[in-house]
Amino acid sequence: MNGTQEVRLAPGTPTYLSYVDGKNIPGTEWIYVLDAAALLDDAFTSLTLKRKLERGQHTGGSQLPPTIVGRVAKAGRETVVHALEAAARATRVWSAVPLDVRLDQLGTLLRERLAERAGEITDILVKEGHPLALARWQVSGMLECFGPESLGFYRAQMLQEFRHGVREISVRRQPDGVVCLNPPQNAPLSSALLGVTSLFAGNALVVRAPRSAPLGVMYVLHEVVVPALEEVGAPPGTLGVVCGDPAPMLNTWLHSPHVDDIMYFGSSENGLRFQERCVAAGKKPILELAGNDVVVVWKDADVELAAEALTESFYGSGQLCMIPNQVLAHPDVAAALTAELARQSALVKPGRAGDEGVLLTPVLRNEKFFSCLADALDAGAELVCGGHAMQLDGARDPNGIFLEPTVVVVRGLDGARDVRAVAHETFFPLLPVVVPEPPDGDDAELLEKFIDWVNTNDYGLRNSLWTGDRAVIDRFTARVTQGGLLKVNDSHIGFLPYLPTHGGTGLTGGVFGEANYPALRTSHVQGVSVSGRALRPREAVFGAAHPVSRIHHRP
Repeated sequence: MNGTQEVRLAPGTPTYLSYVDGKNIPGTEWIYVLDAAALLDDAFTSLTLKRKLERGQHTGGSQLPPTIVGRVAKAGRETVVHALEAAARATRVWSAVPLDVRLDQLGTLLRERLAERAGEITDILVKEGHPLALARWQVSGMLECFGPESLGFYRAQMLQEFRHGVREISVRRQPDGVVCLNPPQNAPLSSALLGVTSLFAGNALVVRAPRSAPLGVMYVLHEVVVPALEEVGAPPGTLGVVCGDPAPMLNTWLHSPHVDDIMYFGSSENGLRFQERCVAAGKKPILELAGNDVVVVWKDADVELAAEALTESFYGSGQLCMIPNQVLAHPDVAAALTAELARQSALVKPGRAGDEGVLLTPVLRNEKFFSCLADALDAGAELVCGGHAMQLDGARDPNGIFLEPTVVVVRGLDGARDVRAVAHETFFPLLPVVVPEPPDGDDAELLEKFIDWVNTNDYGLRNSLWTGDRAVIDRFTARVTQGGLLKVNDSHIGFLPYLPTHGGTGLTGGVFGEANYPALRTSHVQGVSVSGRALRPREAVFGAAHPVSRIHHRP
């Protein structure tokens, strides 16, 4: 590998190779991982060192600074192909392993190992730039995904058994085969673990660790998942982990005869194009794309709590896919809501990722934020708070790499979606509050307009409702069909047992979109009947248990 002889890592700095067919496989290049904190202190020097290391231009014999927190081998095409071939062999064995082992034993082991290493995982997430509070939140979601309630739900969906006379009838889900996962750059570790649940169905899994943030993916799969698979006796190749550039690896997956499903995370535009390529290649596309989540605040909502949930829009500076992206507020509560939202937004502060209470992250390219804000203001939106760049200490500065939490009010439903911040995911801390005109009569018609607004959203990840009226809740939950998750009077992003963490409809999940339980989406339904004794086929066909009544013809 480039620079292998010259480079000296600091003691304890982790190094990960590709994991293929049960073995660690070296590559031809290294990907070096920077501590995100170094980018706040001296981005130019840190990035220059990283580039030199990866080009093999660093020839000094001195030990590398602690700002280099890990390195990962980059896989060549031969290694990627090897991983797919090994996965195809493994799935023939792994799919025949009893569900008790694949799901119950493996799932329980994974939760135990994740809990044991929760602190280490949190530390790695912080080094990758996730604020400490959000790193802990991600770990809590991982634990919930493998919790006993969720494992019980997966099992109930994977296998249902019935008795019908002498027959044993089952409806079960069978694995699709080899699943490939391309996680996003903003949350690769947790997304990789989400994909691991596809193993429960009997699939083999190949994961691409993204070059921009490979360390967390490599750590959790090498240190947590691989030992658990070995303990339950999974065959080599059941899990493959490789790091590399996305385009050539996706092309290899698409053209491989071994690949059945591809889980793709990315923008809606790129994802929908990739969906077409998957279908043309005979692969099942499982898409996790952009979201534009709606939070409806009805007139009797608890304004303080609703505003607290809405500030989740600014967590990670809005660079999370599952946060609130737009608010639909009843006109009777809009003024109080925006005032409270402005107050609570001021409490969301920038800082270093490892500091307690920090929720804002750097936005290195903020021109899209200011363009989107200008578009809203030019369309008549009112600025409630925010709207400026700032430095690490919160001081306003046009050259700052943080952005203030920003709220705008858009008056009226007609034309509201002409505002870019309302129509599409923004991915920075800008939250539009849409306030319709007061209703002429009762609120029934307005509620239907709110529901239609949610159902006509081009995207469909999560939606929320805040109200104390049970009739409104019942109407809303019965009629809202768009989205993979719906929450009422609750955190928008908080994790819960049984419920999915990802998945949605429309531009979020493509034409096959739905709530994303990978164990279900990477498997297919099969019906099975086993008779306890041999039956006469003709009797089974014509001697049905519920004979059809004679047909009487008119004379």
